[in-house]
Amino acid sequence: MSSTNTTRKLSFFQLFRQAIKGDIKDFTTGSIDKAIFLLAVPMVMEMALESLFAIVDIYFVNKVGAHAVATVILTESVLTILYSVAWGLSMGVTAMVARRAGEKKFEAAGEIASQAILICLVFSVIISVIGIAFPKELLGFMGAEREAIESGYHYPQIMLGTNMVIMLLFVNNAVFRGAGDAAIAMRALWIANIINIILDPLFILGIGPFPKLGVNGAGVATSIGRGIGVLYQLYFLFKGNGLVKIYAKHFKANWNIIRQLFKISAGGMGQFIIGSCSWIFLNKIIAESGDSRIVDGYGTAIRICIFTLLPAWGMANAAATLVGQNLGAGLPDRAEKSVWRTAFITSLFFVLVGILFFLVGENMMQFFTKDALVVSTGKQCLRFLSVGYLFFAYGMVISQAFNGAGDTMTPTILNLFIFWGIQIPVAYLLAKYWHWGPTGVYVAISFAESILAVVAILLFKRGKWKKIKV
Repeated sequence: MSSTNTTRKLSFFQLFRQAIKGDIKDFTTGSIDKAIFLLAVPMVMEMALESLFAIVDIYFVNKVGAHAVATVILTESVLTILYSVAWGLSMGVTAMVARRAGEKKFEAAGEIASQAILICLVFSVIISVIGIAFPKELLGFMGAEREAIESGYHYPQIMLGTNMVIMLLFVNNAVFRGAGDAAIAMRALWIANIINIILDPLFILGIGPFPKLGVNGAGVATSIGRGIGVLYQLYFLFKGNGLVKIYAKHFKANWNIIRQLFKISAGGMGQFIIGSCSWIFLNKIIAESGDSRIVDGYGTAIRICIFTLLPAWGMANAAATLVGQNLGAGLPDRAEKSVWRTAFITSLFFVLVGILFFLVGENMMQFFTKDALVVSTGKQCLRFLSVGYLFFAYGMVISQAFNGAGDTMTPTILNLFIFWGIQIPVAYLLAKYWHWGPTGVYVAISFAESILAVVAILLFKRGKWKKIKV
């Protein structure tokens, strides 16, 4: 008995080590469970580390004050538009690179990567100009109080002015994921996060020889951390030993690839822009409560949720890679089985997290702040959102499976109908007309996400995504 258990433990740890090293990059043969594990481990760790940016920032910014926290939260709401474009472009990149990887056309995958980087550079310049020129207007539009605007407007200037590193971090990792090199993407986030965690207290609180920059220090630390992570990525793309490499000759605009990227990515961008605009309106409803502490509680709770949602995005990204590679290899049934299995495993994780929110949600909030109103608001948010967590799992994985197949329009239409047709009107009705306040927003989020999951499952079963050409 003990000998058998030891063998199983050794086998698990050997598999885990293999996932971290990233030795296997072809997931079109062998055990589906093993393929999910090898892809999901680095992708889950990648997403968990990405979420640490927000968690670490909010932890130290809470030591500055409520206005500083509100500035970070409202700036993040504006940044979600940028994240939408980055995520959307990443979907197109992952879908195209995964198909080429499944077809074993790795030089073509490298050219796709170079064209995506060109797109990032052009877009980021436009966003930088807007962010540097109009930071006060952006915070004012989001409902920030005048004191928060005057004391914190440099923070959105820093974050939007350095948005290029955000864009490149997302897109470069999408290349690695599509090629099955998820371990490299994970290590890039490790490097970025370790640097951010070290620099955050130094710049925010002014420890030792470092200047005390307050909330602006969070922006400086995060941008430096992400920038070094991007340099690590570029090293592997230009000089590393991965399957996908890029060369100087690839940085001449290839309009056929660019058009194809935009065609696939447009749906992905639309999905996140729709979702992000929805979150902006929800944040605005919360902000109009007139108390920065309520915004603080809601924003902190959302960051705790993100810490659990982003690892699940790692599972969803694993499903996208499996779908893309297996469709490229002419194995649609294996692609479908991979999605159902990934969604089931993710749902088990979400159920455990939901139970945890009910049991120790208050303790989680107290880790960040001792303010009673902030803690109460955040605890209530966590409990309401946890009710819909089982549905979140299936909605996330199946939507990302559509994207991995190159069918980005189906989830885009779904998001438009669910978030703008249901979530925003229900939140406004409950919060404003029925006077539920922030509670109405929490109920609307869970309700809309649950409907999204059910409809996504029904559409996925029809199987039209298997016929998409990329």
